Amino acid sequence: MSVTEIQGEASKQPAWWVRVLIGRNPKVTLVRMVISVLLLLVLDKFVFLPIRVMGISMQPTYTENRIDFVNRLAYLFHSPQRGDIVSIQLAGKHVMYCKRIVALPGETVAFHEGRLLINGQVLEEPYVKGPCNWEHEPEAVGPNEYYVVGDNRTMDFYDHEQGRAERSRIVGKLLL
Repeated sequence: MSVTEIQGEASKQPAWWVRVLIGRNPKVTLVRMVISVLLLLVLDKFVFLPIRVMGISMQPTYTENRIDFVNRLAYLFHSPQRGDIVSIQLAGKHVMYCKRIVALPGETVAFHEGRLLINGQVLEEPYVKGPCNWEHEPEAVGPNEYYVVGDNRTMDFYDHEQGRAERSRIVGKLLL
């Protein structure tokens, strides 16, 4: 090859910035872009639900006004587990609670001197920070229910939204 032929070959190739934006094969790049957009739309519509954490009941685990995502497919093949932080649907698609599951179906839950008791046994909760003085008589959790509560136990028991949640109201598990 002569120098002129090499220079002609170089002039036929697109500029470096065109290769970065489009790639060497524009058709393949276009197909990848279409597939990526479709995948993102499906994930947004059917899998991930963005939520904003409002209130202080989940502090210090989640701070107020934090945006997070709920994985709606998390419980497709297994049931929610103790310790999972879940989103619970209240009214419509946009009003939800963000709480931690502490008791499973069929268990008994109680609070004594700020300690959580499951079936009479103390449950260690390393995520609970600060003093807690909650007192609550034992309460049975139904066969299709989970007992949920926030991590901020410094609040008064009756100021804190907690209790039994039906499995059908649990939308999914928080991702982050």
